[in-house]
Amino acid sequence: MVGHQNTIYEATAPAAMYVAGILTHPAATTPRPYRNVPIRAALLNWLASTAYDASDEIVGRTEQHFPDFLAPGTIVASFRDLRPMLYRAVSPFLRDSHEDVREAAVIAAIILAEHPAFAEHRDHLAVHARSILDTSGNGHNQRVAQKALEAWGHDAPGSEPFLEGPWGWEPHSDGRSYLEPPF
Repeated sequence: MVGHQNTIYEATAPAAMYVAGILTHPAATTPRPYRNVPIRAALLNWLASTAYDASDEIVGRTEQHFPDFLAPGTIVASFRDLRPMLYRAVSPFLRDSHEDVREAAVIAAIILAEHPAFAEHRDHLAVHARSILDTSGNGHNQRVAQKALEAWGHDAPGSEPFLEGPWGWEPHSDGRSYLEPPF
């Protein structure tokens, strides 16, 4: 398995590195069957979902029950070490011409930017997060953007404060079958 219900497996990191590596491949612009959305958007959504599975929020909740969960050398710690590389792979698509690709890249970048190495990018990402709040019809993505803005000390215009709780990540909230792979 590559991932399931907020679990990072041994195969997750190599799969994420592969997905990050093929984002720029011309075939990633191919529309997904039955939808006019590039495969690249699905790959970025998968990276966002997987990054969320290793996010501070999920890791923090798990560590309450398993204190050594994030010890150096663990599968999750090793995956989290990839976040800077994943961010660099995602960031070129923050201004993509296709709306679905751009939104998926923004959400992935926002989640990956919790890594301390990317604190300096948060002001730049705040502009993109505000755009998600203004233009996205995806409630989950709006919550991710709003929560990030609040965590980074930015105002989220026209929104109520985010109530604490899980982000409610739904890996297949784009209407596809739960069994359909993201690529």
